[in-house]
Amino acid sequence: MPTMRFFAIKETFNRVPIKITEPERRSAVFGKNVFNEAAMRQYLTKQSFTSVMDAVESGKKIERSMADHISTGMKEWAIAKGATHYTHWFQPLTGATAEKHDAFFETLENGQSIEKFGGGQLVQQEPDASSFPNGGIRNTFEARGYTAWDPTSPAFIFGTTLCIPTVFVAYTGEALDYKTPLLRALQVMDSAATDVAKYFDKNVTKVTATLGWEQEYFLVDKALAATRPDISLAGRTLLGHSSAKGQQLDDHYFGSIPERVLNYMRDLEGECMLLGIPVKTRHNEVAPNQFELAPIFEETNLAVDHNSLLMDVMDKVALRHNFKVLFHEKPFAGVNGSGKHNNWSLATNTGVNLLGPGSTPMKNLQFLTFFINTLMAVNEYEELLRASIASASNDHRLGANEAPPAIISAFIGSQLTDVLDELEKVTNGKLSPQEKTDLKLNVVGKIPEILLDNTDRNRTSPFAFTGNKFELRAVGSSANCANPMTVLNAIVAKQLIDFKKKVDSLIKDKKMKKDDAIFNVLREYIKESKRIRFEGDGYGEAWEKEAKKRGLSNHKTTPEALKAKISKKSIALFEELGIMSKVELEARHEIEVEDYSLRIQIEGRILGDIARNHVIPTAIRYQNILIKNVQGLKEIYGKDFKKHSQEQMQLIEEISAHISNINKGITDMIEERKKANKIENGEKRAFAYCNEVKPYFEIIRYHCDKLELLVDDEIWPLTKYRELLFTK
Repeated sequence: MPTMRFFAIKETFNRVPIKITEPERRSAVFGKNVFNEAAMRQYLTKQSFTSVMDAVESGKKIERSMADHISTGMKEWAIAKGATHYTHWFQPLTGATAEKHDAFFETLENGQSIEKFGGGQLVQQEPDASSFPNGGIRNTFEARGYTAWDPTSPAFIFGTTLCIPTVFVAYTGEALDYKTPLLRALQVMDSAATDVAKYFDKNVTKVTATLGWEQEYFLVDKALAATRPDISLAGRTLLGHSSAKGQQLDDHYFGSIPERVLNYMRDLEGECMLLGIPVKTRHNEVAPNQFELAPIFEETNLAVDHNSLLMDVMDKVALRHNFKVLFHEKPFAGVNGSGKHNNWSLATNTGVNLLGPGSTPMKNLQFLTFFINTLMAVNEYEELLRASIASASNDHRLGANEAPPAIISAFIGSQLTDVLDELEKVTNGKLSPQEKTDLKLNVVGKIPEILLDNTDRNRTSPFAFTGNKFELRAVGSSANCANPMTVLNAIVAKQLIDFKKKVDSLIKDKKMKKDDAIFNVLREYIKESKRIRFEGDGYGEAWEKEAKKRGLSNHKTTPEALKAKISKKSIALFEELGIMSKVELEARHEIEVEDYSLRIQIEGRILGDIARNHVIPTAIRYQNILIKNVQGLKEIYGKDFKKHSQEQMQLIEEISAHISNINKGITDMIEERKKANKIENGEKRAFAYCNEVKPYFEIIRYHCDKLELLVDDEIWPLTKYRELLFTK
């Protein structure tokens, strides 16, 4: 009897392709479902519009009385767009978005009804805080938590629901989400970067951290994915032999996009335009059925919101096209996994990219100041940056000859390395007029020319400078960008604060001129941050040895990496900057180690279920067919049957050996899991799952995958890689 897999394959190939017509011009529909500046001008009073814009641009508080006017205008706009409900849309520490829909509908005493949405409903709501991860901040009987409106990220309509981006905090004020610490970090960055930027331009009053993420993902047929319990429950394949053809020929990368996928992409882009997500780039990635899309740069908070929203939209649009989107960092063994490259920079209110070289020596001194301080920050807090991208799923990808290694280093290119080497030679102390002129003209002034040809990139670098921005390449595809962006902005802000103190001290105490003081501090930082710079192959063993000599960390697993989040150094950093308290940091660490343990636990249960309830019974079934065949040969050949049944007997023995090893592996894994579950300390339990439980996954998988090659394809129960990865 054909398996479910074969019915799924038949359904896939019989499916009629969905034809998608090109939407109207992107510019005509962009932001149509967003309560943006244009919509606010139309639906808000002048006073309430000014109140919102002041909050967005200057962080001023919106008075509660004004919130009533804003909510009325927002409601009228939403209802005119067909919205029936509203929700506070937030990002709890589950890694997903959360929403509770309430209707605008309210009843009156006389049996009539109205559409109602007041300022109080806009500004604040009270979801159950105990039902989300809180790391012990809230007890179950102390469930109150608050969502509070974030006016810097505009409300939008998704389906028939008005979605209002909000922060999520405990009753006692601690952050229970990703957005709150990010907003705090961005505020600190604005202040620190503005103070330093004023050295070069007094007109700078605001610095905005910008982000451009690149989202990689896999698309697999929905019907085929449904036949795989591991894909359905874990988002990745826990077993499955590699396809004979994978990515060896490099024929998928930037290749022609399959029509069915292109239809999906067009539909997705249409939805993104309506929601104001400025997606611009689409292409095939390296692995079969792997793709990427990327937007235009935005302010970091808005970019993070847009990426979280995008993943929801991608899932929903995929269903219309009978696809399932896989965001897991390593859904298939033997082919590349997926990342979410975070391209980060700093922009002033005067229109200058602080990480972009300019046309004059002074502008390039400004560039070098922010460039070198960023390197210094990464050098000082490389362990914390590694912790910010740690997860059970990303562990499969980091250092796997396809993604950056677990060692954090920065690639800047040979030309900029030469520039820093020249700056390092600057005389300590005051520069002579000739030295200053030579330095500015011969070194600093030539940076734009140098960068014209500095287009080479190091794909093995976790943190690479790419001309006018830094690219944090190590972020996982399923991650919330807020986590690494909170850390990156925090450490650079801290570094800029320290830099300004040193420069001001040299100007005041040693009577140095501003440029002399800046050059002297930068020279010191270039020397100190040398260890973080690496231009070579990050995958090689030689780099691991060299990194160890340099004193760089190499935390290959999540439990090991996460320790940095609660180190004295990290706690001091976040508390000094007012981004997170010790309580908040310890709670997040507890949540993340528990999340790690639970994910490995779930995967272990799924793997045991598939192996014992799908693979082994199928192998025994095929073994019985072989045994019947041997018995038939014995009836035909009598005493000579052995020489005619050697291959069958060998197969029977091989199958028996693999079945035995699978059973033993599962039994041993379960025992280790039981031991781990008894460990009360969350961190120790995570280490037990990492070091004692997880190693059995590969043992069990190895024998299951061998059986896949031995057992008759007609009865194999699981959809194979060649079907998942090459079905159009």
